[in-house]
Amino acid sequence: MSISGSPTKEQVIDILRQVNDPELHRDLVSLNMIKNVAVCDGNVRVAVELTTPACPLKDKVREDVLAAVRKLPGVANVEVEFSARVRSSPFKQAMLPGVKNVRAVGAGKGGVGKSTLSVLTAVGLARAGARVGLLDADVYGPSIPKMLGVENARPKVAGENKIIPIVAQDLKLMSVGFLIEPERAVVVRGPMAHGLIRDFLEKVEWGDLDYLIVDLPPGTGDVPLTLSQSLPLNGAVVVCTPQEVALLDAVRAARMYQMLNVEVLGIVENMSYFIAPDTGKEYDLFGKGGAEKAAARLKVPFLGSIPINVAIRKSGDEGNPAEIFEKDPQGVGAAVQKVVENLAGQISIRNESRAAPVELNIHR
Repeated sequence: MSISGSPTKEQVIDILRQVNDPELHRDLVSLNMIKNVAVCDGNVRVAVELTTPACPLKDKVREDVLAAVRKLPGVANVEVEFSARVRSSPFKQAMLPGVKNVRAVGAGKGGVGKSTLSVLTAVGLARAGARVGLLDADVYGPSIPKMLGVENARPKVAGENKIIPIVAQDLKLMSVGFLIEPERAVVVRGPMAHGLIRDFLEKVEWGDLDYLIVDLPPGTGDVPLTLSQSLPLNGAVVVCTPQEVALLDAVRAARMYQMLNVEVLGIVENMSYFIAPDTGKEYDLFGKGGAEKAAARLKVPFLGSIPINVAIRKSGDEGNPAEIFEKDPQGVGAAVQKVVENLAGQISIRNESRAAPVELNIHR
């Protein structure tokens, strides 16, 4: 104890060794998440660096830190400050040196909202403060430019044949949709699609990103299979709707990723339910809960449910997905935000479970 009766910095650090990250299940000190501790006349300030700005359990971390430090004699007040630094996947590849995590969004069949989820996930991560890129690898149905309101944009070339990505909604974007007229059919064979996506990886100036979200073609055929093998993926999310037919295809997609040693980060149930705007009554148009059961059967996380709602369709047609988060129609924004946070949490869990132990380095 210090002369003034305040706890010492060392005492604060020691008691924080008893506070675990609720997802990583290791203490904040050994995870190198405590970046600074300041003590003055009983006032304690703790700086915590989260593993993602979209941390789903930030409030829980705050409560646990406050409860632990308040146990020390002489503590009059405790403040917790947060920052965030996304950790890199231990399986980074030279193809994308500035990208920390490459995550695919896939589906066993088309029409389940895969591209919509790709856009909403990327926008949600960017709104949380992460640096995010979005690669539209669905070469036969490049809808992402339209969904972000930049369908008429054209990328520029600079430097040594480097393509400058389009920027929209704080996202760096690349899509075959930027290279063709809006209504032109994309007619390419599998090897050509593979070569095109490889160019998007190697020749686009992605820069430094915390997350690169890749919207893959649906199904388990030649093109999604080849792209999944060739992309430097650190994990994949599978999107499905609740009905049994869609779930069968979703399970096949998840099995494909597992066969390719691409870790399935979780399953999302889209169009999970409908809330009538006039009565507020909830209807399960396609059934409900099937994706959660499928996730349990596959032993992968269930990331959440997103309702079917006209606002999602409208935001995609108008190229303004941020409205979903800002206006939160019928709780849709909150449902999407939960999926975003759960996905970010799963990425952090996977990265930390494979990361080498870190040394404590608290700034003095």
